[in-house]
Amino acid sequence: MNCKPTYTANPDRYADGMMKYRQCGASGIKMPEISLGMWWHFGGINAYEESREKVLFAFDHGVTCFDLANNYGPPYGTAEETFGKIFDENLRGHRHELMITTKAGYDMWPGPYGIGSSRKMLMTSLDESLQRMKLDYVDIFYSHRYDGFTPIEETMQALIDIVHSGKALYVGLSNYPADKLAAAAEYLEAQHVHPLIYQGKYNMLVRDVEEKHIALLSKLGIGMTAFSPLAEGVLTDKYLNGIPDGTRAALKHHLKPETITPRLLAKINALNSMAAERGQSLAQMATAWLLSRQSTTSVIIGSRTVEQLSDSLNAIRNTRFTGEELIKIDQILAMQ
Repeated sequence: MNCKPTYTANPDRYADGMMKYRQCGASGIKMPEISLGMWWHFGGINAYEESREKVLFAFDHGVTCFDLANNYGPPYGTAEETFGKIFDENLRGHRHELMITTKAGYDMWPGPYGIGSSRKMLMTSLDESLQRMKLDYVDIFYSHRYDGFTPIEETMQALIDIVHSGKALYVGLSNYPADKLAAAAEYLEAQHVHPLIYQGKYNMLVRDVEEKHIALLSKLGIGMTAFSPLAEGVLTDKYLNGIPDGTRAALKHHLKPETITPRLLAKINALNSMAAERGQSLAQMATAWLLSRQSTTSVIIGSRTVEQLSDSLNAIRNTRFTGEELIKIDQILAMQ
């Protein structure tokens, strides 16, 4: 008896109001305003059925981009394995509707070739990613970072050859300093491979890209996707009254408890009050604020539960801010 769960996609997933799509730089690709990131909560330590439910819920609500990397988990590689199983059992018939991305550049396996942005690392990693995800190709393959020692030319030529091999349709760059981004784009363009998209950390509390990257990306015709829109959960209602048990700050999972200062709590509470006035949760307003920026192509959200995912997806319902609201947000963020 076959007990494998069956899935029928929501026929209204592209209906008006379900999801909006934005042109990605100077390309013919449109990205969903919200992409689902699988950095955390989709690894081998997580229940498969919960991961499946979140991925399919996202697709049923018009999310077409699923963002992965070789070392997402934990453990490393297991987020891709999880996605590969979900894809194979439920979404293979919808392959042409999906933008599936992965990356390489951070630590993945032991030894000197398991980290960095060398040709060996990128090509070996992508082959393994494709096996884990049960794919013939990815839509976007990112160089996850400039590692500080691999020549830009080596990394970019690897990306070019990956595109020519058919294992990726487009290439992207993530976490690159602005000067290295410019050099990388110049090399790629000279070989007639346009860098489709840049992925960088961007939220109300971390705005470095506004000064260093956004004008450059516009000039080069490269799209911008923002990760960590909720600042590891800080821009939610979790920390309004301190650090609850089980949160990232309490567990020291990529968020140090000492960063949750009285000053930061005051800002979060003020932003939360403003979000309530707009009829949004703080998480929704933080995501909507990013989508209000013309430079933002897509926002990558993570999700521990379907309820959190649903809340974040509803951010697209109200992404308009008055001039007074934007000024007030900046004033809150500047509070001493």
